[in-house]
Amino acid sequence: MTGELLFDPLIPWPAVAALAALATLAVALAAWRGLSGWGLRGLGALVILGALSGPVYQEEDRAPLSDIVLLLEDKSASQMLSDRPAQTAEAAEALAARLAERPNTEVRRVEVPDGEGDAGTQLMTALNTALAEEPRARIAGIIALSDGQVHDTDLAPDLPAPLHLLMTGHSTDWDRRLIVRNAPAFAIIGEPVTLTLRIEDSGAVPPGSLSAALQIAVDGGAPQSFTVPVGQDIDLPVTLPHGGRNVLQFTVATAEGELTDRNNTALIQMNGVRDRLRVLLVSGEPHAGGRTWRNLLKSDSSVDLVHFTILRPPEKQDGVPVGELSLIAFPTRELFLEKIDDFDLIIFDRYRRRGILPALYLENVARYVRDGGAVLVAAGPDFATADSLYRSPLGAILPASPTARVIEERFRPKVTDLGHRHPVTADLAGGETWGSWLRQVDVTPDRGTTVMTGVEDRPLLVLDRVEKGRVALLASDHAWLWTRGYEGGGPQLDLLRRLAHWMMKEPELEEEALWAEVVTGQTMRIIRRTLGDSVGPVTVTRPDGTTEELALNEVAPGHYERLYQGPSIGLYRLSEGEQSSVIGLGPAAPREFEQTVASDAALLPVIEARRGGSLALEDGLPSLRDVREGRPAAGRGWIGLTPRQAYETRDVTQMALLPAWLVLLMAAALIVGGWLREGRRS
Repeated sequence: MTGELLFDPLIPWPAVAALAALATLAVALAAWRGLSGWGLRGLGALVILGALSGPVYQEEDRAPLSDIVLLLEDKSASQMLSDRPAQTAEAAEALAARLAERPNTEVRRVEVPDGEGDAGTQLMTALNTALAEEPRARIAGIIALSDGQVHDTDLAPDLPAPLHLLMTGHSTDWDRRLIVRNAPAFAIIGEPVTLTLRIEDSGAVPPGSLSAALQIAVDGGAPQSFTVPVGQDIDLPVTLPHGGRNVLQFTVATAEGELTDRNNTALIQMNGVRDRLRVLLVSGEPHAGGRTWRNLLKSDSSVDLVHFTILRPPEKQDGVPVGELSLIAFPTRELFLEKIDDFDLIIFDRYRRRGILPALYLENVARYVRDGGAVLVAAGPDFATADSLYRSPLGAILPASPTARVIEERFRPKVTDLGHRHPVTADLAGGETWGSWLRQVDVTPDRGTTVMTGVEDRPLLVLDRVEKGRVALLASDHAWLWTRGYEGGGPQLDLLRRLAHWMMKEPELEEEALWAEVVTGQTMRIIRRTLGDSVGPVTVTRPDGTTEELALNEVAPGHYERLYQGPSIGLYRLSEGEQSSVIGLGPAAPREFEQTVASDAALLPVIEARRGGSLALEDGLPSLRDVREGRPAAGRGWIGLTPRQAYETRDVTQMALLPAWLVLLMAAALIVGGWLREGRRS
């Protein structure tokens, strides 16, 4: 039980003050005039003013509340290194036992896990959550068991009690990590791009650590080893071997005694892009489709186009002098013999043999395809004649042979069953509403894949691989009708663009492919494309070497997918049949392992704000002391808690000190006494 004197005025305090001033003035005037009853009148006025101020005596029935100590246990990834888990667990149990033995003290144990994604250690976030659940007036202290590597100190709250850091780890700890300072997201195929790396040591580094072995692997292949200096920026030129995603893995050899090798590896995923696509378009004669090809290729700013058009055949005899036929000589020898390998794609549009390009040139084109080049033949009526390209050295690489028949009738192109699986023709919208074509060259497929058909389901578009290169045959010269919007037109632009990019081996248009793409965090989408009717399970090899088989779901003809949550960051290898791929999950340098040596640098401003302390657990568990608010709360071998003396009020009793009847009696007696005294004296 506790009691105290309170005032509950019957009128506002300014009014009480005004009455007090008037009473004082009246008593002073009576004393100045020599009235003998001025003292009794003053006492009467004082009684009245005291009654107006409403004095009461209040008694409270209070129950003391216990002090609360928050014990934060860091369970982040960096706390799993060395013997830190055991240090943390032993210290937490010992502290909890000591605090439980203290009178009037409760312990709230709070685990601090890894933040979502690559957020690192979110100790302040966990502290804010714990403070929101407890009355701040009861918090006597906050103790954090951590390595001090905290990544959300910008969220530090206004602490109600001192914060103490008990650091795990040892003074002899040291670590080596690989830092990627500069890594562009893409690079041009065949041209070197500079990456900036750095190998950095921290902590109690042993003597002689001046260089390290660095291994570099591309797409999970065999690594190459180099010896590089430690503590210096390393500019490393890298040339990407292929288009699409290239996964570069850099690994520093693990040194003896370092804390972890989790930060010795960095994964960089760069997209390889072509600088310019060099295309040679050979038009056998001017026609409406030639402009379509030219406009298509010129509309892409990344395409360098060389257009070779035969405007006047050699057999034409009109008497025009030879010197007036051309302003300059076309460099056919240079294009078809010397620089043919510089082109990514060669298109023959309604070309027929007229003696302009000798057989030696066309034979070199066939060699160019076998060595990895690409040729597209857009066949016109001449393809069915004796002057057909099929009857040249190019015939050996073409996927279909002409039957000498040209079909002149209306038909609507259709995508075959295999075509619905092939990336060139899959998902072409509106097949039932496409406009008609009016001419088709009848061909017999010898090999390859027929992805589109025309009249009576005869082959219209045939694709094939020839050794390292690719060949496509379009058995009609009427694709331009779609561009003109004939009968509503069709997806001519999409079809020809996909066809050109497939022939130039763009990775996203491979018909047999296995790859994965990052969805978010450590979740990836595994994608398998095939021309077959089914695929087997994909074998996923995790960074630690363990494997898992996953069955994929068919989401479209020939297209299979599945989401997969990687259990850890690092390089994942995927394989199914003859297809394989690699992908890196997680950041190039995980934030949790950027700094692994224990340090109080990040938390020191928060600790000093309430005069807390930072001590190393390897020096032993500190003792606990009570300290007053505002005093130093830590010293050598001890940390302090601030008793809060909080309580809960169960009952309140109030008693008036001047009841109305007593005030009336006392005031009347004093005033009458003063009047009588003054009357007798007079």
